Amino acid sequence: MTAASTPLVHLPVGCRVPDGIEEPLTRREHFQPPHLFRSPFQRDRARIIHARAFRRLAGKTQVFTNRFSDHFRSRLTHTMEVAQIARTIANALGLNEDLTESLALVHDIGHPPFGHAGEAALDKALRQHGLRFDHNLHALRIVAYFERRYVAFRGLNLTLGVREGIIKHSHDYSVEDHPELSAYFLDQRPPLEAQLIDLADEIAYLTADLDDGMEAGILTLNHVRDHVRIFERFYAPVEKQYPQADEKLIFNEALKGMLNALVVDLIEQTAHNVTSSGIHSLAEIRSAPTRLVAFTPEIEAQRMEAKSYLYRNLYQCEDLLRDQHAAASIVRALFDAWVADPGLMPPGHEAEIDEQGTPRYVADYIAGMTDNFILKQYADWKVRS
Repeated sequence: MTAASTPLVHLPVGCRVPDGIEEPLTRREHFQPPHLFRSPFQRDRARIIHARAFRRLAGKTQVFTNRFSDHFRSRLTHTMEVAQIARTIANALGLNEDLTESLALVHDIGHPPFGHAGEAALDKALRQHGLRFDHNLHALRIVAYFERRYVAFRGLNLTLGVREGIIKHSHDYSVEDHPELSAYFLDQRPPLEAQLIDLADEIAYLTADLDDGMEAGILTLNHVRDHVRIFERFYAPVEKQYPQADEKLIFNEALKGMLNALVVDLIEQTAHNVTSSGIHSLAEIRSAPTRLVAFTPEIEAQRMEAKSYLYRNLYQCEDLLRDQHAAASIVRALFDAWVADPGLMPPGHEAEIDEQGTPRYVADYIAGMTDNFILKQYADWKVRS
């Protein structure tokens, strides 16, 4: 799969989010003069890449923890794969590639250590205090508040378009439940650049998790072939053409075919949805009754089949469930201990605790940790307790 130099599918020009400084989506909370050589979204991309929170993704679990192997995806390598896929889709549709890539790079920046197990544990802990943990909303707080790179203000001062996409790429929030997000057009659809991130993410992890699951020895080739139709659709012809080839190489070819089929279908169906709806502008995208970035019904069914297969046979397997249970116990133990006695935390947090409250600040602090850092904090706490 390669990105074309010109759009493969020509959507109406008005559907593309522009990058001119005068456009509302390129506005920043704190004024900064335009750059001589870089567009606003190119500057956002650079700010995200240079952020500490982005670097920490290298030490956070995607599916497998370090005890399995150094070869598996981390949250950072997954993010890079999503960015490559998303940029290809945006290029083919003639969308704003810089905005798309910025959103792909930042889409997982709010995840805590230990993947979804860590997120679920933090959310459960915060519920006891009348609060919630949501990685999209936490990502917004990271880029708007926690990152400190400028003298004049806190945060990365990203454009409105990127901040909107952070919170809306995968979930629709209501202004009734989140009045603090009223500036982000909660009653409207996000731009296509933001809409495509969620499904680019799905494409990336479906194919990557099949790969990592096989590498870990949890999934078996024949079982995948029997239960994942979109994979077998490409495996069988390659096997027939290269009967003497190594199974792993045939597997790789089939996985690439699966990924490409998902991407091409998404591009073509999205273009069809936009043109058949008579949409010619971002305003019309925002007022559409449903999101326009989508697969065909046939491929959507096969995508859901593959996703369900991974949930049954990989994410809920005994080895991973054991790791997830241990991870949740570590997160909850540290959260409860530090909320009960914030003095057990490293010094320098007092002002933030006074401003945000102890439960929220402790959750934010834990969410920023890498897997190895929280394991060290847990070991130190166990020794002291």
